[in-house]
Amino acid sequence: MPEKLGRDLDPAAVRAWCTLALDALGREREEIDAINVYPVADGDTGTNLYLTVEAARQAVEAVFTAHDADGTLPDSADTVRALAHGALIGARGNSGTILAQLLRGMAGVLARGCDGPHLAEALGAASAAARQAVAHPVEGTILSVASAAAEAAAAAGPALPAVARAAYEGARAALEETPGQLDVLARAGVVDAGGRGLVTVLGALVEALSGEAPPRRPRTRWTAPAPHAAGAPEEPCAPGGPAYEVIYLLEADDEAVARLRARLDGLGDSLVVVGGDGLWNVHVHVDDAGAAVEAGVEAGRPYRIRVTHFAAGTAKAEAAEPTQRAVVAVVPGEGLAELCAEAGATTVLALPGRPPASGDLLDAIRRAHAREVVLLPNSTELRHTAAAAAEQARAEGVRVALVPTRAAVQGIAALAVHEPGRRFDEDVVAMTAAAGATRYGELTVAEHRSFTSAGVCQAGDVLGLIDGDVAVIGHDLAETARTVLDRMLSGGGELVTLVLAADAPPALADHLERHVRGRYLAVDTCVHHGGRQQAPLLIGVE
Repeated sequence: MPEKLGRDLDPAAVRAWCTLALDALGREREEIDAINVYPVADGDTGTNLYLTVEAARQAVEAVFTAHDADGTLPDSADTVRALAHGALIGARGNSGTILAQLLRGMAGVLARGCDGPHLAEALGAASAAARQAVAHPVEGTILSVASAAAEAAAAAGPALPAVARAAYEGARAALEETPGQLDVLARAGVVDAGGRGLVTVLGALVEALSGEAPPRRPRTRWTAPAPHAAGAPEEPCAPGGPAYEVIYLLEADDEAVARLRARLDGLGDSLVVVGGDGLWNVHVHVDDAGAAVEAGVEAGRPYRIRVTHFAAGTAKAEAAEPTQRAVVAVVPGEGLAELCAEAGATTVLALPGRPPASGDLLDAIRRAHAREVVLLPNSTELRHTAAAAAEQARAEGVRVALVPTRAAVQGIAALAVHEPGRRFDEDVVAMTAAAGATRYGELTVAEHRSFTSAGVCQAGDVLGLIDGDVAVIGHDLAETARTVLDRMLSGGGELVTLVLAADAPPALADHLERHVRGRYLAVDTCVHHGGRQQAPLLIGVE
């Protein structure tokens, strides 16, 4: 249980809120997906909310990382703005896009102050902003839950935890009323999935501020899906509804966006346009996906375009015909290229001093001949290159998810849990989680004298890196590897992955396996031969 963080929603509390919300949505994602019947019963609301909050958390962590370099802490305004911007950039689906606008509305007020009265005002601003962003607001949805949270917060006392708890309780009560407001929910026997996710996010806020998570309430008759369809209504939610969901980021001015809203409203439904200050996230359901994208081109510069085809003749996306999926992975040596290829991945070789360009990654995506692609850059330096390739592929109609793997061993972990048979977003979430749970290390040899985070090294010294930073300076490869392993395993672990270069000492793998087996009885070891690679040894700890 986290410690009580004080009376203000300070940067540490915002950071904790993001982490707790992401953890809670991870636990409840499948439950929320199962009750997703409105506006389209495609069973992905929980996943979309998870991915949206994940993007917000990454943005907040980036702010803290930037300040770590000079030993300072970010201020509250920077932190809440990062929270809102990250959610805007990473918003997925109808509910994720609305959540992004809610967070943006809150950030505008919290940047001025983070006490109880400001939080109450922020929730009110968030609710108003979300309703304004939706072309045709419908009661019994996340909008109703947000309004109730704001009203309850406004009536609470000035203490910050009390405001947060009142907002949570108001939202929870409103959620239970949603089936009485929306017939499709009543027929399916469920509450609104987006509202359910918002209650989870507000519960995480209560925990971040008070140190105590709200008790989980027993399910009412509304929260258990009807037995006939595991969350689907007896009748389609939107018979004859639009065939495609179109989402993109858009750089445009306010006047152009106003014209865009009017045009998209005539093309389809479920229109939500959120953002401001020149950057917008556009979400709409249409029959003519090309026209929706063309409208964005006329308004400004659309990018990160995602087009999803809803299942024809049914309300469940799972009934759609199978979608071909591929994984494209950047690898540092021929050995790992063979390993990943055996697992079904299309590989791009990153040779020493010759990192692949965005065109190389785009060619690999095209070679995969898939409509859905998971891209594993496996390098911090390649993140921007991979993002550029992904954006171009999306413009060509390929659905691409970039999993931010920072090392080859994280890519191996992600590929190990890849399941082409499950839904795309579920697969991406699982692969991202596996990569994020893998610490990575590397041994290399210093080419010249230099200053490192572990001290001054000389040419020829063996450097042990952990999570990208030099942690150990040694003179012997095996001894330095043991030290790096011990440090990485000091925080726990279940599996050690060793990737040896072709020129690594032949006995090194056996030596390290014996070391792990002798000191860490519950830890397994897996050895791969990477072939020609710049680092003599790569290490992963899961």
